[in-house]
Amino acid sequence: MRRLRTDGPHVPRRFGGWLGLRGEAPQTDEAGHRHATWLELFLDLIFVYALAAVVGRLGDDPTPSPTAVLAVIGLFVVVQWAWMGQVYYDTRFDPDDALHRVLVLVALVGAGAMTLGVDEVPESVLLPVGYLIVRGVLLLLYLRARPTSPMARMVTTVYLIGFGSGWLIWLLSLAAPTELRPVLWVIAMVIELSTPWVGMRWLNRWPVDNRHLPERIGQFTIIVLGSALASLLFAVPDHPPPHMILTAAMAFLIPAAVWWVYTTFVTTRLTQSRLRGGQAYSYLHIPLGGALLLLGWALGQVVRLVDDNANRLPLELRLLLGAAMVIWTVCGLALYWLWTRPSATRLAIAAYGVVSVCLITTTVHQPRLMLSLLSLAVVGYAVLLSRRLARAGQEMKTPEG
Repeated sequence: MRRLRTDGPHVPRRFGGWLGLRGEAPQTDEAGHRHATWLELFLDLIFVYALAAVVGRLGDDPTPSPTAVLAVIGLFVVVQWAWMGQVYYDTRFDPDDALHRVLVLVALVGAGAMTLGVDEVPESVLLPVGYLIVRGVLLLLYLRARPTSPMARMVTTVYLIGFGSGWLIWLLSLAAPTELRPVLWVIAMVIELSTPWVGMRWLNRWPVDNRHLPERIGQFTIIVLGSALASLLFAVPDHPPPHMILTAAMAFLIPAAVWWVYTTFVTTRLTQSRLRGGQAYSYLHIPLGGALLLLGWALGQVVRLVDDNANRLPLELRLLLGAAMVIWTVCGLALYWLWTRPSATRLAIAAYGVVSVCLITTTVHQPRLMLSLLSLAVVGYAVLLSRRLARAGQEMKTPEG
């Protein structure tokens, strides 16, 4: 699929040359596939800091309230959605000139404001101001791309109407009473999240790049997983005794298994030919990414409780840990479903993963025993599923007849 290069307003060539920017489209490989640019990877890094700040709201209390968990989930959706908007723009257009870089750097300032503001919502206006900057830049980018082709005009019209409406509501929230702001934010997010589905008829006429989008989302997912792993590692005390090293190693097996399964899925390219507008594929990564962050936080709390010689894990922590694992498993099954109807074997593997995690997290209270059993169950799930994914990938490559 060919992306369009924006030919809208540019920074003057003399200024671009002074900055060392040639105004060329991102480079492609020998097969003509465009890979992530350095600017895109920088964007990922800044937004991961924002996501880490979101999960940091839970603190070190192993018994978070449902309100606190819901607030973290809501903020995660806001930050993830702000990042995803830029990814969708980049996957349809090939801008890498001076003006584009300047605008994206402005958006990163907004992402920084969001990072600083997530711990103080709804009282502080840093979060909405940061979001307005990020999404305002995106709207400007779509306005810039609009004149490039009839197809671009059709696609940008959908986004400008839907995202522009949400942006105005976020703007109004700045003048609203503190207690009313979250309500307006929810309304704005519902409008924005529904825009690609409402406009699917038009957006699917210009399919997203079926290599670039999975690559970008996959890179971000691995970085999120790395952030989750950092939450686990920070829970390990300095100069840990042997039993704490063993505990951390068992806990590490869980995100390692998640990484193994996800990278196996991505490298088999099972969904490559069925992305269309990319709505289902990208939206499934929102709960998947949130589950990974909560998983890292929950594992960190388990490690801390082992270090404190706790005899029982709080019910809230066990439920959160189990929910994170189940959401990851279900999202993985749904991503697989985008490629083909799951076989009985695939469904049985998913059922094993869900049932084993639920049984372990709800019935086992002792921290080390629960962590040991959960690690074994998740590693077993990863082995079974990876073998199935590899076999499915080989079947897809084998010519029929």
